[in-house]
Amino acid sequence: MRMIGLMSGTSLDGVDAVMADFDARGHPRPCGHVHSPYSAELATALRNINADSPLDHLLALDARLAGVYAAAVESLLHATGSTRREVSAIALHGQTLWHAPLSDPPVTCQAGDPSRLAEATGLPVVADFRQRDLAAGGVGAPLAPVFHAALLGGEQRRCVVNVGGVANLSVLAAGGRAEAGFDTGPGNALMDAGARRYLDSAFDRDGAWAASGQVDSAFLARLLADPYFQRPPPKSLDVSTFDPRWLDAHAGQPAQPVDRQATLLALTAETIAAAVERWGGGPRDVVITGGGAANTALCRALDHRLGGERPLRTSDELGIPALQVEALGFAWLGRATLLGEPVDLTAITGARRPTVLGGIYPA
Repeated sequence: MRMIGLMSGTSLDGVDAVMADFDARGHPRPCGHVHSPYSAELATALRNINADSPLDHLLALDARLAGVYAAAVESLLHATGSTRREVSAIALHGQTLWHAPLSDPPVTCQAGDPSRLAEATGLPVVADFRQRDLAAGGVGAPLAPVFHAALLGGEQRRCVVNVGGVANLSVLAAGGRAEAGFDTGPGNALMDAGARRYLDSAFDRDGAWAASGQVDSAFLARLLADPYFQRPPPKSLDVSTFDPRWLDAHAGQPAQPVDRQATLLALTAETIAAAVERWGGGPRDVVITGGGAANTALCRALDHRLGGERPLRTSDELGIPALQVEALGFAWLGRATLLGEPVDLTAITGARRPTVLGGIYPA
């Protein structure tokens, strides 16, 4: 079965489109990838969404994103020389506009109108994965542990850390079963905001700017005092939980922007490492995926914080490019939905029972 997976994460940098062939056991073989960046205007519009955003504005973004995703599918088909006839379906995560799993009722919204996408591409679309988990009593995120287990599980106990705008941890038992998973805290989002604010750049390449600063230990301690970091899983975040407004609310910030950036990098490394130590159960190694895998300074800080006892490696070293893991994972989830296979998130999101995630939008 050939699937296309589309992933847009909390970094708001664009869409990753991956094509994958699945064998009879459900093991994927990636066979193509394109990244379609968002325009600066679209990224800003998405970043500025809040509880007061007008409904017509949100609906317009929903429709507009469907067009962005359709263009990414066309680019992927062209890049791989594939025809629509060869593709079973598109698995669409969508762009998260709102995620409030603790509200009453719990709600989540991933934009990118799957009906429009199906109409534009002529392909069936599987979408609404998180909504079904919420309906089943889960917190809707992270979904990554189940496909991390399928893609990166092995004979030894392992932790997988995906670092996008938010960072999340997957705890994989020996043999590859997903044992636990949750959002650890900020990933790249606060560091990216600092790069936009002070460097006029979308991100701090390789973490070089952060690496040139000094960590403010007192400020870091105040950030780490946030109750979220001590809350036991299951738990999940939206990028708006730890956003620049949250950061600016803390007094006693470093005088120099570069030291603030260094402290934010340390915050991401510390919260990931603390989660591995507290909930990882002594993994043999730690695998990093997502955009954070390209942040050399972050990887170095995380490796140092883990004390060298648990080797840190990127998913690239295991044969799956770090920037493709999440899109490939949603292709895996989409295949399961097409086949009517329940996904067990009971130990991860707190769902009451295994469920078939998502809905199918015919071509």
